[in-house]
Amino acid sequence: MLERLFHLKRNNTTAKTEIMAGVTTFMTMAYILAVNPSILADAGMDATAVLLATAIASFIATCCMAFMANLPFVLSAGMGLNAFLAYTVVLGYGYSWQIALLAVFFEGLIFIVLSLTNVREAIFNAIPLNLKRGVSVGIGLFIAFIGLQNAGLSVDASTLVTITSFTENFHTAGVCALLALIGLFITAVLYIKNVNGAILLGILATWGLGMLCQLAGIYVPDNTSFFSLFPAMGMTDFTKLGETFGQCFSVDFSAISVMNFIVIIFSFLFVDLFDTLGTLVGVATKAKMLDEEGRLPGIKPALMADAVGTTVGAVLGTSTVTTFVESASGVAAGGRTGLTALTSALLFLLSIFFAPIFTAIPSFATAPALIMVGFLMVGTVSEIRFDLDNLTEAIPAYLAIIAMPLFYSISEGISLGIISYVLLNVAAGNGKKISPLMYVLSVLFVLKYIFL
Repeated sequence: MLERLFHLKRNNTTAKTEIMAGVTTFMTMAYILAVNPSILADAGMDATAVLLATAIASFIATCCMAFMANLPFVLSAGMGLNAFLAYTVVLGYGYSWQIALLAVFFEGLIFIVLSLTNVREAIFNAIPLNLKRGVSVGIGLFIAFIGLQNAGLSVDASTLVTITSFTENFHTAGVCALLALIGLFITAVLYIKNVNGAILLGILATWGLGMLCQLAGIYVPDNTSFFSLFPAMGMTDFTKLGETFGQCFSVDFSAISVMNFIVIIFSFLFVDLFDTLGTLVGVATKAKMLDEEGRLPGIKPALMADAVGTTVGAVLGTSTVTTFVESASGVAAGGRTGLTALTSALLFLLSIFFAPIFTAIPSFATAPALIMVGFLMVGTVSEIRFDLDNLTEAIPAYLAIIAMPLFYSISEGISLGIISYVLLNVAAGNGKKISPLMYVLSVLFVLKYIFL
């Protein structure tokens, strides 16, 4: 049966190899079950509900990837996209998380249509490879910056940002920042030693050290901003899912105009489109699945699985679902088919029984994971060509990279990257090499700044 479903022999693999690869991928990305509730809780969402929604949406989307595309890619709530929902749409624009989820739902439906009509594939192929790499690097820096903030290491100051004081409020903020640094060191060492699940183990180790500090009186909860680090033991409260399930349809439209709602949908559309494409190219590059022209064969069903996951995830109560770069770890372990994805999907479903543990993990313990994920994505910068013959591609990639963390927005980086790419190439007399679709995208981004 497995052979008939996943064509193991044709892909020179075995069921045992595929299952082990699926376990490896899950271990390397299970940190999302701790990080995503932490991020979306900042937007006012219930952490347990978010965890349940994330796990179930990951299961459904990854099953779609397994059976529709037969690829070893695993999906979950995308890093960067969850930050965009929480810190840009909700905290930045001031809209409710229900409105944000409804926007995610509609953009998921739009993506299903775009996937059926090959538009997403066309956009994926139209974007220059250097700019794709720049987007991946920029998202990595943005995620790392959020990690530094969640750790309490980067704080507001007259210089916009600066490092925190470890001595001021040492028994709360100070010790948390210090523990985050220690956790980052532990995570880096584990990763260097090629330990499976290094990021997840780093989170657990940092959290464990925090509990030891609380027992020793070094960390003292104040029950306002800093709480006890020990989890409340008990069964998962599955009724919590009701706090987010279907809430995207319970929107008070009197609090937002139709025009502003359309703006939010298109904001998510722009961010999700290019974040997904950037992630897919990153995973496919690491897995050596791109052809000589930088295209991913069989991308259409992969994009459809992503679109379905986004739509279902919004209804359940989580941010945009997308393919994870960590899927490359399963590929490195020998995964070549959808059986790898199916294994990871089943593990995500089982994780819902451990929700009380994941949701108790403090933000300073998940911060090292964000910083390390940022590092993994920034590594793509070495593949960007910065020589004189490629400056019309390198400069737009550079602008996309610096704009994302400094403007605290993924979409701004993508906008500047595409607009500058078109303008610089036209100015340099290379207008003919630009695809018509890139001209259209640049015009749309300019109109976004004018009207949105």
